[in-house]
This record gives sequence, structure tokens and C-alpha cells, in this order.
Amino acid sequence: MSILKLENVTKKFGKQEVLKGINMHIEKPGIYAVIGPNGAGKSTLFNVISNLLKANSGEIEVVGKKNTNSDIFFEVSFLKDNRVLYDYLTGYDHLAFIKTAQKLPKERIDEVVEKLQIAHYMNKKTGDYSLGMKQHLLIAMAMMNKPKLMILDEPLNGLDPTSVIKVRHLLKELVESGTAILISSHTLSEIDLLTDQIMFLKDGRIVEEQMDLIKDNIYELSLTKESVEKLKDYQIKGLNYELNQDKMIANIGINKVSYLIEKLEDENIEFTDITKKKVGSEERYMKMFPEEMEKIRK
Repeated sequence: MSILKLENVTKKFGKQEVLKGINMHIEKPGIYAVIGPNGAGKSTLFNVISNLLKANSGEIEVVGKKNTNSDIFFEVSFLKDNRVLYDYLTGYDHLAFIKTAQKLPKERIDEVVEKLQIAHYMNKKTGDYSLGMKQHLLIAMAMMNKPKLMILDEPLNGLDPTSVIKVRHLLKELVESGTAILISSHTLSEIDLLTDQIMFLKDGRIVEEQMDLIKDNIYELSLTKESVEKLKDYQIKGLNYELNQDKMIANIGINKVSYLIEKLEDENIEFTDITKKKVGSEERYMKMFPEEMEKIRK
């Protein structure tokens, strides 16, 4: 049974189609990132998954149930921005509301507060919270029901470096306990440290997916002059690579390295060194969204 399944999901606002046939399958616990520039449709996608917005077409299932089934309320949590907080209520009031709505024991509040180490401001009104304090409370609220699917829209926003590290470890612990986490963030360096899979969203479509250690590795081989000349006349089938002066740059999965070396040896193509370079989300983003890079240069 899939934790999350989307089949050809669309969403329109008037004549504007924001989501254009989204397909997504999450089969097991892990951290899955959706990356894209502002306006790509990330927030709309999250709102549609959680049924805060109705899709115009397509199928959405959460833990084997349609997302319109009220039972998923007990198995999903969604962290939106801090505008969902009530300034005149305390942090404890917010957690107590969730406890009641989710039919949870009172002890669950204490567990979450202790886990996040936020007891010292739980009795303050959230209108007096800093941005970081609000973000911690939102994460606490999302944790309350021990969800099978947690949707986090910019969860690291406003956190200091210590808090970022703490939240990173916390999310990984949640995965180990059986939670799948769907996350968006503009902090691409953190995405690299957090995620098991990255999905790029562009103009309402998922245009590319990368799985760690499968599609994200670049291997650079140093070649002799003779090898460079040989490779100009020889094509290794089934591999994505290019020649750059005396280097072969191969964008391949770790499972294809032995195949590459075998083919080079078969053709007596010599190389003096091979190194692996991890391609980060920022580099992928720059290639995926060149128009965004143009805005920076202007």
C-alpha cells in the first residue's frame, strides 16, 4: 500500500492551470523534497494533497484511502506557515486543541514538548513569539498525531543554525519510526542533507526526479591523449557522458561504474584517475531553472 499516490492530478484557478497532470508515488518512509521557484505550484500541490483545495481531476490516495476520506485526518499532518497560529492563544492551547481533535492522551503534549525542548515558552501567547519559536510550535503541532505522512512547507524558515540541526535530526528520527515526509524548502544545502528523493516542479509539472546514489553522481576520469582521440570515434552505449579536454565526465549511477570501466578496457582506452563528485540540489536547480539564474544576473 502506498503512503501517497497521485495520478494525473490537475488544479485550475479560473482559466489558469497551476497543476498539470502531477504523478507521484511514495511507497515507504523517507524524506521527499519538492523543489521549484516561487509560483511553480508547490503550495498548491500540498494544499491539494491535504484536501484544503479540491483537485479538478486526477486521483489522490493517502495510506490507501482517497484524500477526501475524513479518516486520513488521523494519519496526516500538514505544517503551513505561521499565519495559522492564533496570537491570543498560548503554545500549549494550540497543542491541547490538536490533542482533543485527534483524541490523543494528554501525555502526548508532554512528549512532544520535551522532544523539541520548548517547555519554557508554552504558556506564552504566540503573538509574543519570535519567528523561530513559532516554527518550533508548528513542528510540534505536526508531530502530535504520529502521522504516517507529514507535509512540511518551508519547515526551516526562521530557525537559527542550532535549531536547523536539531530539526534535521528530528525529521530523520520520524522517518525511522515510520513517517514519510514531503517537504519544500528554498534552503537547497539542507535539502541535500535531508532528502532521500528530490522532485523538481516547474510550470505545474514534475519535470525530473532524482534518487540519491542512483542519478545524482558525476564520475570524472582523467584520460591520456591517445584515449581522448579514441573516445572521439567511439560511443559507449547506454551511458550519459561528455568529453572535456582530457576529462571524461560521466553522469551515471554507482551501479554503472563497473560497466563503464569494462567498456573502456575492452577498447584499450586508458585513464589515470577516477573520482566521484556529488551533484548538489543547487547545481541541479540552476540547470533546471536557467530563467531564474538570468534574474540574478540582471
